[in-house]
Amino acid sequence: MKFFEVDLNGYNAKLPILPLPSGVNIAFFNLHGNQEMTEHCGKELAKLVKGCDVLLTAESKGLQLTHVMARELGQPYYAVARKSKKLYMQDGIEVEIKSSITTGAVQKLYLSKHDSELMKGKKVCIVDDVVSTGNSLEGLEKLVEMSGGEIVNKAFVLAEGQAAERKDIVFLGVIPLL
Repeated sequence: MKFFEVDLNGYNAKLPILPLPSGVNIAFFNLHGNQEMTEHCGKELAKLVKGCDVLLTAESKGLQLTHVMARELGQPYYAVARKSKKLYMQDGIEVEIKSSITTGAVQKLYLSKHDSELMKGKKVCIVDDVVSTGNSLEGLEKLVEMSGGEIVNKAFVLAEGQAAERKDIVFLGVIPLL
């Protein structure tokens, strides 16, 4: 197996190169189960997003990252956009997005009323593991807007492909589409 190595502000990550059905290869980044890398990345990103009142992420890879960031920023709660509507979310809001390059499918993001109210009138930082096409980010931006929050930061561990050229985001490292 081939790997792509990337420096994440002092943490060297060795990412396996995996083929997608479309024929594109990606350097696969996965925070799940990697406590050391998640802690490092969360602490480093927290340094880049001072001034926000609340964090918003999408399940699932952004969850543990956002948990670390919220702890570092002294925020007792953060908002989570779910990919399926849960029983407690009947009075929440939803948006439809075309997913990232990895799936290409149309999906919805759901936000509970509690999480929507958490962002109302607040400075919000959107957090996720990787930004590529920006489709998931766009869905999260719509949820913040619908909730009455103001986006002040957008933070990612990695920017993939052309996303690294964006000026409206912060990130720790860059990975190419291979």
